[in-house]
Amino acid sequence: MNATMKLKITEAATKKLEQKISGKTGYLKLKYDLDGCGCGVNGVAALWLESEQDGNEREIETNSIPVYIERPKEVFFDEEMTIDYSETAGCFQLKSPNEYLNPRMSFFDKLLS
Repeated sequence: MNATMKLKITEAATKKLEQKISGKTGYLKLKYDLDGCGCGVNGVAALWLESEQDGNEREIETNSIPVYIERPKEVFFDEEMTIDYSETAGCFQLKSPNEYLNPRMSFFDKLLS
């Protein structure tokens, strides 16, 4: 378990997230989505807004909006990460100091489902 995981959320990403979650009650989660990916190491990072918190999740240290992560999936993420928003690409981006973990990260509002 990575208790020292830190997640920086850029100003652009904070503004976009605030627009997407404005007026809604829920939890923002950094998910390692395995749907349609085959095996466990081929997942993709995504942001989900869900109505409930899972007992298997914990809050990551951020500079902005609270974000939760599933404890068993922490191994797929780096200790230090940044969520940014690219206006040009129209999507969120998840980066670490060494690489893009997902340059086109999706946001799923699970409150609507």
